[in-house]
This record gives sequence, structure tokens and C-alpha cells, in this order.
Amino acid sequence: MSEKTFHFDLVSAERAIFSDSVAMLIAKTQVGELGIMPGHAQLLAALKPADLIIQLSSGEEKIFYVSGGILEVQPKQVVVLSDTVVRAEDLDEATILEAKQRAESLVSENRGGLEYAKALMELAQAAAQLQALDRLRKKK
Repeated sequence: MSEKTFHFDLVSAERAIFSDSVAMLIAKTQVGELGIMPGHAQLLAALKPADLIIQLSSGEEKIFYVSGGILEVQPKQVVVLSDTVVRAEDLDEATILEAKQRAESLVSENRGGLEYAKALMELAQAAAQLQALDRLRKKK
């Protein structure tokens, strides 16, 4: 690991997904988008459902979808813990669009309560997954 990289671990509820030296990480927190580079100030932040972009020292980008979670930045290591992590290339657009349509239907019924809140979360997750797919397509 050089001064131009830091160690990054991406961990889901089931297993470690990614562990390597990276040049930059772009994550979307509850208060905005963060670019993490070597030497970044220490912090702890809540992530929202969104794409997570990892830039390797070679310049190659890896794109993941995270369902939310926690971002921890330490002097020489960054960790993201998330319930769900999916590589962007493993996302199924048809399934996502179907889930999005179901969630939109529930939101439009506006019954309130827990069912409404769950539908809003599913809608946000579907939108974030579609954004990760879109970013992957633009990269290629």
C-alpha cells in the first residue's frame, strides 16, 4: 500500500465482498456524496441506498449497490458495512423495474403506516439499483 492508496473493506451481512488497496471511494451518505482519498479525515457516516464507486490505483472502477449501512474512515483504512451489497453487473434490470412498479403502486395508494414506509424504502432501493446499472453502462 502506497501513500496514494488506502485499504478498503466492503462487508455485507453475509460475507466480505471486497478487500484491497484503493485510490478513491465515492459513497452517498444521508447528508450527501463523499469522495474518500488517502489522508481523509476520520469519520463515521450513515449511508443511503446507492451506488458505491471504488477506484483502484490502476484507474479501473468497480461499482456496487449498497442498501445503506455505515461508512467508517480511519487513518489507513476505510470500511463499509451494509446489509445488502451487490456488484452492479449482477443486478437484474427486469426484476428491479418490477419491484419499482410494485412499490410505486403501493405508494400511490398512500395507506400510510408501516406499509407506506416500506414501499417508500423499496422505491428508493430500486431507484438506487437502477442508478448503479446506469453508471455501469456509461462506464463501458
